[in-house]
Amino acid sequence: MNKTDLSNLVVQSKTGSLSRRQFMQGALALGFSVPSATALWSTQVAAATPKKGGTFRAAVGDANTTDTLDPAQAQGAFAIQSPHIWGTYLTEVTPDNKIGPDSAESWEATPDAKSWRFTLARGQEFHNGKSLTSDDVVASLNHHLGPDSKSGAKGLLSDVESIKTDGKGVVVITLKVGTADLPAILADYHIAIMPADASGKVNATSGIGAGPYKLASFQPGVQANFVRHDKYHRESYFDEVQLLGINDVTARMNSLVSGIADVIADPDPKVLDMLKSAPSVVVDEVPSGTQVTIDMDCSAVPFDNVDVRLALKYALDRRAVLEKIALGHGTIGNDQPIAPNILYYAELEQREYDPDKAKFHLKKAGAEGLAVSLSMSDAVYAGAIDIANIYQQSAEKAGIKLDVVNEPTDSYWSNVWGKKPFAGGNYGQRATPDMVFSTFFRQGAAWNNTRWQNDRFQQLLLSAKGELDEKKRAQMYKEMQQLCHDDSGTIVAFFQSFLAARNERVQHQSNVSSEWQLDGGRAYQRWWFEG
Repeated sequence: MNKTDLSNLVVQSKTGSLSRRQFMQGALALGFSVPSATALWSTQVAAATPKKGGTFRAAVGDANTTDTLDPAQAQGAFAIQSPHIWGTYLTEVTPDNKIGPDSAESWEATPDAKSWRFTLARGQEFHNGKSLTSDDVVASLNHHLGPDSKSGAKGLLSDVESIKTDGKGVVVITLKVGTADLPAILADYHIAIMPADASGKVNATSGIGAGPYKLASFQPGVQANFVRHDKYHRESYFDEVQLLGINDVTARMNSLVSGIADVIADPDPKVLDMLKSAPSVVVDEVPSGTQVTIDMDCSAVPFDNVDVRLALKYALDRRAVLEKIALGHGTIGNDQPIAPNILYYAELEQREYDPDKAKFHLKKAGAEGLAVSLSMSDAVYAGAIDIANIYQQSAEKAGIKLDVVNEPTDSYWSNVWGKKPFAGGNYGQRATPDMVFSTFFRQGAAWNNTRWQNDRFQQLLLSAKGELDEKKRAQMYKEMQQLCHDDSGTIVAFFQSFLAARNERVQHQSNVSSEWQLDGGRAYQRWWFEG
């Protein structure tokens, strides 16, 4: 293949000199297969020319009848995607996984990173016609900080000392300790901006935001419909959006093939090749830091014993899980939550499946013949029950009797996760280690469902976030990852790659964020239909 001929083919197509049919004919003549030529058109040609119009239908799993419009309470994929459609945030995670502007057009910090000024973009308007001002930002942030707040972002914002306005267009956030990651924290999916009422509070379940689409209807865990918000301050392309909750992975894939959906999240890896062969279907794979875990409540017997925790960690065959269930679409876990694609990832000795070491720790704990129940559901991951079955078989060789409890998918996150002492978990990638640790491992955090207590870890957590010396900060994060690996109640099976399948008419830029499924929840804003 002549690279110059290929380059000319792409350039001519981008400028409109060649139609899609002519491009495909040229690519086939250069030796490309039909799937490769289609992918090349999608990423190199169509992605460069966004079009407006159409109804975008996205199907996701992990939808629950308990789903709410309150972004502070969002847990499953359906609930996490929703506020990205109707809301804005001060900042966003860009397609190349950097932090960029959203409702805030710029920000600056004092040298000690304790005081931050966020300047809002002008001309923003909520769906109810109210102008977005600094008062709304203050009310929205305070929604997560009350003493009775159960927000998933409460731990992230626990170092906030004050939030004040400086006129209608500036918000000043003062922190107890320097926090270099604050702009990244404010892109967290819980912290959507909502209109303040006369008392300085927000109606968190109204679904009113200043995002690209207005909420038209909402049926928890089933479907949400949206229409274009003409006063959105940024670019978006679709006229309408439908978010479909389809938990059954086979039904979800059928919805794409049959034309009910334009894109689906999390297709079954076991039939990915078959899906790729379907007419007009394109599959995307994005490596991420989203972790599939098995969590132990460290405050409950027998998980309050570190040797029991270590025995259960050594009893899981992670490589078998990654190869047989995820089919290699991910990265092996090592019982600490920072993935290789996140800054400050530390190379630790890989924990391998070792029944003998598991038996050693059981004997040390006086827990030989251990029998425990593992709560699991495919709400955790498509194939999570199969993961539990592999764990059951590998644990048996270590002398551990594992009873697998198949929990209902539609109420898993509300009735099982964080409530049952030994259960599966799935935790989305955060932009920085501090966000991961503060959300899931900080003492008192709403989502520290393992209830792990380690004084040294907590000390390092507070010190690291205010440390501006990169080398010192990296060393602190390495020690924290080691402490998680050796002592915590979290078993990290693997970091999953985000898989999505779309009709070839759906286009996106070449980079796709790994923050969450579907371009970090921004597909509704960033993607478009091919003209």
